[in-house]
Amino acid sequence: MLKKENRLKNKYAFTATYKVKNFHHKGGITLNAGKLSTDNSPVKIGFVVSKKTHKRAVKRNRLKRLMRESVRLYLKEHNDLDKYISLIFTGHTSALGKSFDEIDKNIKSLIKEIL
Repeated sequence: MLKKENRLKNKYAFTATYKVKNFHHKGGITLNAGKLSTDNSPVKIGFVVSKKTHKRAVKRNRLKRLMRESVRLYLKEHNDLDKYISLIFTGHTSALGKSFDEIDKNIKSLIKEIL
């Protein structure tokens, strides 16, 4: 679970992040990066897996849990994401059957792309 200060929660924040249109895609995961941060506040991170990806909530939630854990471990080791206000990780159908190692590798490469 991410720290409370790192969670992107309200609808307006999600919409504002999507409007920036700074996105990268790899291995069934899309990373939408928000605006660059001017102050030293922590980055807010959200996770989305649409119902179109899979109709079963169990499958969608598993993918979100794997992505969340990967980002949590990355934040524990690094502090370089604070230059963005918000980030949204979106899971797609091709990422559903992947293991944690594959998802972790894809998320780390997406983060390196935006830095």
